[in-house]
Amino acid sequence: MGGSKMDYKIGMIIEGKVTGIQPYGAFVALDDNTQGLIHISECHHGFVANIGEMLNVGDAVEVMIIDIDEYSKKISLSLRCLERPFDFSPAKKSYKNYHKKYWTNRRLQIGFKTIDDQLPLWISEALDKIE
Repeated sequence: MGGSKMDYKIGMIIEGKVTGIQPYGAFVALDDNTQGLIHISECHHGFVANIGEMLNVGDAVEVMIIDIDEYSKKISLSLRCLERPFDFSPAKKSYKNYHKKYWTNRRLQIGFKTIDDQLPLWISEALDKIE
């Protein structure tokens, strides 16, 4: 796909070629005139300590366009969006590490009740500080 950056749209899946590796990500040529960046956080589900262990200059990669900055015309790319996030096979028990974290007990159905209970006290304390 040749042309300008305007030919590209968010959500497109295209093939590119890695042209540079930095500690923060990999630069990918989408065509002769257009480059994008795969930020290190978009390389893989989970932690990536060294992007150079995953990608090398010259690698052909299939990427998804996840953002196009209209002002700077920078294109953000992702490998992570195209990979299956978890392997639930019985041989790999890694799925146990991926569970939703809750700030409160999810079994409690209290909604905004605690805020409603505390609001009069907070207002009183704030008014005391003002006076």
